[in-house]
Amino acid sequence: MTVKLAYIVLDGAPDGLNAPRRVLSEAYKPNIDRVASDSYCGLVYTVGKGVAPESDAATMSLLGYNPEKYYTGRGPLEALGAGLSLKDGYEVALRANFATINPDTLEIIDRRVGRNLSSREAHILAEAVDNLELDGGNGYARFKATIGHRGVLIVGHKTERLSGRITNTDPAYGRKGLISIALEKFEPKLRKAEPMDDTPEARKAAELVNEFTIKAIDILRDHPVNRERESRGLLPANAILSRDAGDRAPPVPPITSFTGMRWGAIVEMPVERGIARAAGIGVIPVEVEGKDKKTLLREEAELLVKGLEDYDAVYVHLKGPDEPGHDGDFEAKKESVELIDEYFFGSILDRLTGPEIAVIITSDHSTPWYLKAHSDDPVPLSIRVPGKTGDRPVKFDEVECGKGSLGVLDGGYRIIGTALKLMEIG
Repeated sequence: MTVKLAYIVLDGAPDGLNAPRRVLSEAYKPNIDRVASDSYCGLVYTVGKGVAPESDAATMSLLGYNPEKYYTGRGPLEALGAGLSLKDGYEVALRANFATINPDTLEIIDRRVGRNLSSREAHILAEAVDNLELDGGNGYARFKATIGHRGVLIVGHKTERLSGRITNTDPAYGRKGLISIALEKFEPKLRKAEPMDDTPEARKAAELVNEFTIKAIDILRDHPVNRERESRGLLPANAILSRDAGDRAPPVPPITSFTGMRWGAIVEMPVERGIARAAGIGVIPVEVEGKDKKTLLREEAELLVKGLEDYDAVYVHLKGPDEPGHDGDFEAKKESVELIDEYFFGSILDRLTGPEIAVIITSDHSTPWYLKAHSDDPVPLSIRVPGKTGDRPVKFDEVECGKGSLGVLDGGYRIIGTALKLMEIG
């Protein structure tokens, strides 16, 4: 009998062992806990101890790629997920957010435009700042809106080479090398991009990003979409924050080369699609726009079941808990986990716990509600292997999983190898 693998990631669900209250401990999630009760358990630092990771580097790591070796910046992954390519050596891609600022002081009012910018509005605004001329016509900017307030910025030059080693204009994130670091504290003011290396390539890339940023503010401040939003009492999307620049796609080997398995992925965000495409993973389409969370979770559950018929392993990245964690809303985050338990796991539990399916459950990072930001806490990990009883934890949470036989893994890229050994494949 061939054992298939379902790899399920709960985005930002943990709160860390030091949290005054922990969502995973208090949420009513009998289905997740039932899967975990037959699992080998532990904790894992998805990127590394002391690193509060973003989802991009963490997802790469969870799929078996050490970010220290392969990560080239979030920008190229976002571009790949949005169907854009980079002109090698002469273009730099960045993750971008529409934001609300005071155009006169550059103080940031809301980094995500109140989380209510529609994709339709974003695409109209994107057209206004796409194909801008920079550097006297020698440079240019390409901009593509993706989902909600999110987008991809590509700056390029016709004759001069560029480097992705530049800092962010978004003050909420720093960089450790090319890896993005969420900052617990920051001044809410638009920053200038600065070269991280004393090279002409980095200096020119920073200049182009800064020129684009100012020109975009001038264009967006009186745009009809923003005037209409303000007439309805909504925040205007009058600036673009950028971060995590990169000048090339990650040179990763296909995931089949070290797992021997054909993989599919059910992912909602462009960056996760980009990672899947870079790794040679088949993207299983899921339509997010216009659906309530219950409907979407049911659909994703059925897509997982169907995906396991077509692939040997399916990676599922479930959004939800991360956003209320950023908002500091414990109850909303708890409700999000409970919805995942009822409408995703509950829809397919009997099929998911069958004798032919191994199951990994973990998270890409912690988003403690009391910090309103990602943290460097290790996240819970459970690996269910058919026919093996595992550690039998009471719950899937930081405390119970921390007692498990897997111990603490330093690096999410170790998870797949650990699972394959337990499955007696690796």
